[in-house]
Amino acid sequence: MRDARLGHRTDDGRRVEHEPHVVPLFPAGRSGETPDARLAEYEALARRQLELVGEDPARDGLLKTPARVAKAMAFLTRGYALDARSVIGDALFEVDSEQMVLVRDIELYSLCEHHMLPFFGKAHIAYIPNGRVVGLSKLARVVDVFARRLQVQERLTEEIAGALDEVLQPRGVGVVVEAAHMCMMMRGVEKQNSQTVTSALRGVFKDDAMTRAEFLRLAHGPGGRAW
Repeated sequence: MRDARLGHRTDDGRRVEHEPHVVPLFPAGRSGETPDARLAEYEALARRQLELVGEDPARDGLLKTPARVAKAMAFLTRGYALDARSVIGDALFEVDSEQMVLVRDIELYSLCEHHMLPFFGKAHIAYIPNGRVVGLSKLARVVDVFARRLQVQERLTEEIAGALDEVLQPRGVGVVVEAAHMCMMMRGVEKQNSQTVTSALRGVFKDDAMTRAEFLRLAHGPGGRAW
């Protein structure tokens, strides 16, 4: 089991840790393999990958690489062991407000399911409460639930919006994701400065043009781009 702590750095450099979510290194397999057995199997696959690219897994610098790769992949895909309702938990609070709540620039890191290369960027999430609000940090946790899987950005954006709509039951939800994709940057077309922008709208964000325009203006900021 891994204690997957989240945290942030203060202005003076101190690290402040949030409450941990304990998740297995790998979820149990369909045929009943334990997480430890799946980790060992992935380690063997990583060792074979080194051989296939012409490396020697026995040389000094690579001795621990298969184990590191297996643990890194378990961390990068830990979202499979999580769900939005669980990470939000009881952090829902009755509040008499119908004003937009927006959290910008939520960092996200994911893996493209086509090449298993990283894509990374920021999510901007807004919702209009319908009698209750959620703890702000939980919005970032919901992003990680879906980002820490093999993904495409289009589905990632929709899954974040859908989960928040289901759990919070607000008057509306808006999500914008802006990301750079390593599969376009370090291979293939090798374009270094392109950004991909996706959005998903629910409720009044989809039905009301003024609400939608306000959200997009706030999400993208005065310069037209949030990052």
